[in-house]
Amino acid sequence: MLLTVNIKQLFSVALLAGCTLTSHWVQAADNAICYNCPPEWADWGTQLKAIEKATGIQVPQDNKNSGQALAQLVAEKNNPVADVVYYGVSFGIQAAGADVIAAYKPSGWDQIPAGMKDPAGKWVALHSGTLGFMVNVDALAGAPVPRSWDDLLKPEYKGMIGYLDPASAFVGYVTAVAVNQAKGGNLQDFTPALNWFKALQRNQPIVPKQTAYARLISGEIPILLDYDFNAYRARYKDHANVEFVIPQEGTVTVPYVISLVKNAPHPANGKKVIDYVLSDPGQAIWANAYLRPVRPAAMSAEAKKHFLPDSDYARAHTVDYQQMADAQKAFSARYLSEIR
Repeated sequence: MLLTVNIKQLFSVALLAGCTLTSHWVQAADNAICYNCPPEWADWGTQLKAIEKATGIQVPQDNKNSGQALAQLVAEKNNPVADVVYYGVSFGIQAAGADVIAAYKPSGWDQIPAGMKDPAGKWVALHSGTLGFMVNVDALAGAPVPRSWDDLLKPEYKGMIGYLDPASAFVGYVTAVAVNQAKGGNLQDFTPALNWFKALQRNQPIVPKQTAYARLISGEIPILLDYDFNAYRARYKDHANVEFVIPQEGTVTVPYVISLVKNAPHPANGKKVIDYVLSDPGQAIWANAYLRPVRPAAMSAEAKKHFLPDSDYARAHTVDYQQMADAQKAFSARYLSEIR
């Protein structure tokens, strides 16, 4: 998914998706409407049940994606339906720019790292994905598990490495940002990343445009540059011999965030929902779904066993996500010109 979207194009997509909620849900005083909280993603199904049990607030399931949710908010700007919205951080930035979300600093605000929240409170992270190496150990044909970005340039990994197209897929762009930061670049200069991608071409990487999770599980792609939660899901849910590696030179973390909708019909309920998903019980639900919560202290000892140790995550860093969004178009143009 691209980091930036054309809101006008998504406008019609959201409406065609049948996303409008019934007046019963919108008008009921004990409800809160959350856009983009699908039960199968990030275990929102369990989260919504927990919210109702703890607060008495019913939150109906909603199967929009981030782009559709943003488009719907813009369409309803003068008559908002939703109370809260959940999306990738880039969409939170765009929503703030479109003036469709309100500032709210929830309970525990001071416990949330500065890079994981909008300073004004327009969005706050719930959990994050860390970019690294998702390795099917059984498919390495005897080669060692790579531990660094430089390792991937070694000839023993020829034909084994996959990454999503950085010019068209969001996780591919995150990969470019990660290796660029690790190699001493910044969001104004992607030369280190482009030099690394050029060197990697000697290893004949596989570059799909869409998710390659199944191809990693099957062993077709032994090493996939992807998020930690996909690797943990492969290992603990699909029982594949998959290892996740945070490269020695470092990487980046990308948050998924929640916002209070501007002029929401049930703002008090919306605030309670945000407070709950950032509480210890709410954060524990994310951890049990293999997503690293923004407040790691809320993870149970059992859930923590599924994650790499904190010492590994110390090599994962946040970036200025506004600058990251602004830099994507120029990076994509250079990638297409210099790599493909």
